[in-house]
Amino acid sequence: MQLIKPDININFISKQKFGFGFSILLIIISITSLLIHKGPNLGIDFAGGTIVQIKFSEAVSIGDIRSGLANIGLENSSVQDFGTQQDNEFLIRTSKPQMTDKGISQSIAEAVGESTGQTPKIRRVEMVGPQVGKDLQKKALLAIFYTLLCITIYISGRFELKWMLSGVTAGALMTAVYFLSIFQVSIPFLITAALVVSLVLFWSLKLKYAIGAIVALVHDVLITVGIFSVFGFEFSLPIIAALLTIIGYSLNDTIIVFDRIRENIKGVKNKDSLPSLFNRSINETLSRTILTSVTTLIVLFCLYFLGGEIINNFAFAMIIGVIIGTYSSIFVASPIVLAANKR
Repeated sequence: MQLIKPDININFISKQKFGFGFSILLIIISITSLLIHKGPNLGIDFAGGTIVQIKFSEAVSIGDIRSGLANIGLENSSVQDFGTQQDNEFLIRTSKPQMTDKGISQSIAEAVGESTGQTPKIRRVEMVGPQVGKDLQKKALLAIFYTLLCITIYISGRFELKWMLSGVTAGALMTAVYFLSIFQVSIPFLITAALVVSLVLFWSLKLKYAIGAIVALVHDVLITVGIFSVFGFEFSLPIIAALLTIIGYSLNDTIIVFDRIRENIKGVKNKDSLPSLFNRSINETLSRTILTSVTTLIVLFCLYFLGGEIINNFAFAMIIGVIIGTYSSIFVASPIVLAANKR
């Protein structure tokens, strides 16, 4: 099945300045939002605390719920609707991981029951200690970082047959980050510095395809996290799973384009012809790229609109990631490999 005619010839390479400009704009917005909000809106998995989901048989106001929580010292808790308005369900988030001998769920049920005149049904209770939350933050960031470096080993070996060189370089970076993390060095700062060093090393060692892949993947992850920060959506463990899935999806799309570039570039010595070769490679894989992205998005939109509140953020992250990942394969990864080849 082909959505695009095989002889199509869209000049993507001539639009690379527009692509870089648009990407830089999105990255600036993402970083600015993260700085303003002091990072993403961490969910209970990372921030620690307790989340309680309650359901009433009849409609109640959030003000009455807050009043009941204030009576037991939880006046700073977050209360929000869950599901549709007719469901009469609410999520209560508090920074306290535990309280009273009765247990937090029973205490909340009694306090809210007195203030609203209805005893709610407890649907869900989740508790995470602050230390556990910090450990999960650290492990999530390291998982993403190690994934990116392992990908560069595969890309360099697959397209440039430099398994040993890329493996030693990535292994050294992973080891350095691991040991420094043991000494309580700030993980976000450490990973950012390691990624910058990685790019410099890959450029110096002429690992062209690895540079294009890792820049595109960092681009995809950063923009997805930034969009979550802009809209204030909760950042939880399922979102980490979504980011890792996005990395895999984007890499798969990028490899298809890289493979066609490698086939078309064989034996070419005239660097002036490289832009047209890269452009032809992107056009030859365009039908497959669009078909894969569209069918994936159909499933993700079904998950988002029909999957319920629990899976909404995961599906939203995947939708953003698939769109940005498809865009980066064409307008970020390929132009970077072209620039590296010209060098």
